[in-house]
Amino acid sequence: MTDPIADMLTRIRNALIAKHKSVIVPSSSIKVEIVSVLRDEGYIMDYKLIEDGLKKMISIELKYTDDYISVIREIRRVSKPGRRIYVKKDEIPRVMGGLGISILSTSKGIVTGLKARSSGVGGEIICTVV
Repeated sequence: MTDPIADMLTRIRNALIAKHKSVIVPSSSIKVEIVSVLRDEGYIMDYKLIEDGLKKMISIELKYTDDYISVIREIRRVSKPGRRIYVKKDEIPRVMGGLGISILSTSKGIVTGLKARSSGVGGEIICTVV
Protein backbone atom coordinates (compact mmCIF):
# COMPACT_ATOMS: atom_id res chain seq x y z
CA MET A 1 0.00 0.00 0.00
CA THR A 2 1.50 3.30 -1.05
CA ASP A 3 -0.72 5.66 0.95
CA PRO A 4 -2.03 4.24 4.25
CA ILE A 5 -3.64 7.55 5.28
CA ALA A 6 -5.69 7.68 2.07
CA ASP A 7 -6.69 4.06 2.72
CA MET A 8 -7.93 5.00 6.22
CA LEU A 9 -9.91 7.97 4.89
CA THR A 10 -11.44 5.79 2.16
CA ARG A 11 -12.47 3.15 4.71
CA ILE A 12 -14.14 5.86 6.82
CA ARG A 13 -15.87 7.30 3.73
CA ASN A 14 -17.13 3.87 2.63
CA ALA A 15 -18.37 3.01 6.14
CA LEU A 16 -20.28 6.30 6.27
CA ILE A 17 -21.93 5.61 2.91
CA ALA A 18 -22.92 2.11 4.10
CA LYS A 19 -24.21 3.60 7.42
CA HIS A 20 -21.94 1.41 9.57
CA LYS A 21 -21.63 2.24 13.28
CA SER A 22 -17.88 1.65 13.30
CA VAL A 23 -14.94 0.86 11.06
CA ILE A 24 -11.65 -0.90 11.77
CA VAL A 25 -8.41 0.33 10.18
CA PRO A 26 -4.77 -0.74 10.58
CA SER A 27 -3.00 1.34 13.22
CA SER A 28 -0.01 3.67 13.01
CA SER A 29 0.99 6.61 15.17
CA ILE A 30 0.00 9.24 12.58
CA LYS A 31 -3.41 7.59 12.03
CA VAL A 32 -4.06 7.60 15.78
CA GLU A 33 -3.25 11.32 15.90
CA ILE A 34 -5.54 12.07 12.92
CA VAL A 35 -8.40 10.10 14.49
CA SER A 36 -7.77 11.89 17.79
CA VAL A 37 -8.16 15.27 16.04
CA LEU A 38 -11.39 14.04 14.40
CA ARG A 39 -12.73 13.03 17.84
CA ASP A 40 -11.68 16.31 19.47
CA GLU A 41 -13.40 18.29 16.70
CA GLY A 42 -16.62 16.25 17.01
CA TYR A 43 -16.55 14.43 13.67
CA ILE A 44 -16.45 10.93 15.22
CA MET A 45 -17.79 9.57 18.52
CA ASP A 46 -14.64 7.83 19.77
CA TYR A 47 -11.89 5.40 18.86
CA LYS A 48 -10.03 2.62 20.60
CA LEU A 49 -6.87 0.72 19.89
CA ILE A 50 -7.16 -3.04 19.43
CA GLU A 51 -4.19 -5.40 19.61
CA ASP A 52 -4.60 -8.83 18.01
CA GLY A 53 -1.23 -10.46 18.61
CA LEU A 54 1.10 -8.80 16.12
CA LYS A 55 -1.49 -6.58 14.42
CA LYS A 56 -2.62 -3.29 15.91
CA MET A 57 -5.92 -1.86 14.71
CA ILE A 58 -8.01 1.24 15.38
CA SER A 59 -11.75 0.83 15.88
CA ILE A 60 -13.43 4.12 14.94
CA GLU A 61 -16.98 4.74 16.17
CA LEU A 62 -18.69 6.92 13.57
CA LYS A 63 -21.04 9.78 14.42
CA TYR A 64 -24.48 10.38 12.95
CA THR A 65 -27.29 12.86 13.58
CA ASP A 66 -30.69 11.80 14.97
CA ASP A 67 -31.90 11.29 11.38
CA TYR A 68 -28.93 8.95 10.79
CA ILE A 69 -27.16 11.44 8.55
CA SER A 70 -23.38 11.38 8.76
CA VAL A 71 -21.69 14.25 10.60
CA ILE A 72 -18.81 14.01 8.10
CA ARG A 73 -20.11 15.21 4.75
CA GLU A 74 -16.76 15.05 2.96
CA ILE A 75 -13.31 13.83 3.96
CA ARG A 76 -10.61 14.37 1.33
CA ARG A 77 -6.89 13.67 1.14
CA VAL A 78 -4.94 16.77 0.06
CA SER A 79 -1.23 15.99 0.26
CA LYS A 80 -0.38 12.70 -1.44
CA PRO A 81 2.88 10.71 -1.59
CA GLY A 82 3.41 11.78 -5.21
CA ARG A 83 2.62 15.42 -4.52
CA ARG A 84 3.14 16.87 -1.07
CA ILE A 85 1.33 20.12 -0.27
CA TYR A 86 3.07 22.38 2.26
CA VAL A 87 1.75 25.73 3.44
CA LYS A 88 3.06 28.59 5.54
CA LYS A 89 1.11 29.80 8.57
CA ASP A 90 -0.49 32.60 6.52
CA GLU A 91 -1.48 30.25 3.67
CA ILE A 92 -3.44 27.67 5.71
CA PRO A 93 -6.76 27.29 3.87
CA ARG A 94 -10.12 27.86 5.50
CA VAL A 95 -12.35 24.94 4.57
CA MET A 96 -15.81 26.09 3.41
CA GLY A 97 -15.32 29.47 5.07
CA GLY A 98 -14.67 27.95 8.49
CA LEU A 99 -17.42 25.28 8.45
CA GLY A 100 -14.87 22.49 7.99
CA ILE A 101 -11.35 21.78 9.20
CA SER A 102 -8.01 21.05 7.62
CA ILE A 103 -5.65 18.66 9.40
CA LEU A 104 -1.97 19.51 9.19
CA SER A 105 1.25 17.77 10.10
CA THR A 106 3.38 20.45 11.77
CA SER A 107 6.47 20.61 13.93
CA LYS A 108 4.06 20.66 16.89
CA GLY A 109 2.33 17.43 15.82
CA ILE A 110 -0.91 16.71 13.98
CA VAL A 111 -3.25 19.69 14.52
CA THR A 112 -6.16 21.48 12.88
CA GLY A 113 -5.56 24.44 10.60
CA LEU A 114 -6.99 26.79 13.23
CA LYS A 115 -4.59 25.58 15.93
CA ALA A 116 -1.65 25.74 13.53
CA ARG A 117 -2.58 29.32 12.58
CA SER A 118 -2.85 30.37 16.23
CA SER A 119 0.46 28.63 17.07
CA GLY A 120 2.14 30.40 14.17
CA VAL A 121 3.32 27.27 12.35
CA GLY A 122 2.74 25.88 8.89
CA GLY A 123 3.14 22.35 7.63
CA GLU A 124 1.85 19.64 5.33
CA ILE A 125 -1.92 19.57 4.72
CA ILE A 126 -2.95 15.97 5.31
CA CYS A 127 -6.69 16.22 4.65
CA THR A 128 -9.79 18.38 4.85
CA VAL A 129 -13.05 17.47 6.59
CA VAL A 130 -16.48 19.05 6.18
